[in-house]
Amino acid sequence: MAPEDRPTSLRAEPGDSPNVSPSEPQRPPARSRWFGRLAREPFLHFLLGGALIFAVNAWLNPASKQAAEPNRIVLTQDDLRQLAIQWIAQGRPRPNADELRTLVEQKVSAEILSREAVALGLDKDDEIIRRRLAQKMDFLAEDIASLQDPGEADLRAWFAQNAGRFALPPRASFRHLYFSADRGPGARDAAVAALARIAGKPTDLPDLTATAAADVFMFHDYYAERSPEQVTREFGPGFARALFGLEPGAWRGPIQSGYGWHLVLIAAREDGRVPAFEEVAPDVKKAWLDQKQRDFKRVAFETMRARYTVVVPPLESVDLENLRIRQSPIASTRPVSE
Repeated sequence: MAPEDRPTSLRAEPGDSPNVSPSEPQRPPARSRWFGRLAREPFLHFLLGGALIFAVNAWLNPASKQAAEPNRIVLTQDDLRQLAIQWIAQGRPRPNADELRTLVEQKVSAEILSREAVALGLDKDDEIIRRRLAQKMDFLAEDIASLQDPGEADLRAWFAQNAGRFALPPRASFRHLYFSADRGPGARDAAVAALARIAGKPTDLPDLTATAAADVFMFHDYYAERSPEQVTREFGPGFARALFGLEPGAWRGPIQSGYGWHLVLIAAREDGRVPAFEEVAPDVKKAWLDQKQRDFKRVAFETMRARYTVVVPPLESVDLENLRIRQSPIASTRPVSE
């Protein structure tokens, strides 16, 4: 082979590129970077996901292709298996041939009636049908959005921006002595007197005199690991604020609730905190997917909404004062005279 006919080597010699260090990382070409950004674009995921859903739907539901042939009804083996599954799901044994034939006739009858109803326009202006179709569109958007599967790096970055959503509230375990509001103004005085008897004494040994002076509480004398929200539900917001302002380790009070007055001993208290990512990783992923679904449905609806022109009369021109609710006539139970 002549020298001029030999293929030229594409491998660069070390001396050919004096300005490039062999160990220096090479930046990817601009086209590769552009494709990388495009692959991470959520709107592209939306388009591809939508195309995939519609393609799968068309493959699984060939009956949708029958729109051009309104008088042709085709049931596949998958349709028959689905009928059998629905039959078994009702707690029945596997359908025999006669039962399956009946199921087929019922499905065919329903298909014929639904097509004839659409042909007559009975699906128009039907609120139930509109709600059902809107619900199916909502489910479709959720299915497309659920195709996204975030990596751990994505979840950690999202968690760093939304850590406050996973903050754990403070919690307190406490014991209380109750002085009923039925005592009138003397309830608080009785609580103050009881506190004077137990102040400074060991908290693990109850003072029988103070305990005997208290009233029987209708619920619990001890509450473990209650959050401010839980305490608020049981005793009211004022009691909850006062409780979480007390120092643990001694009897405090009296503080008031809707039931009366209380002396409170905080046995343990844990301040609120933001958990580490590892503690709530499953919850983070669920919250991430929920937000992506909401964002996806919002963008999808805004895209569809932009194709419509909506005309609404001025709201102030609508008379809402003289509304009349149409009522169905009540059937009379009186016998018809002959």
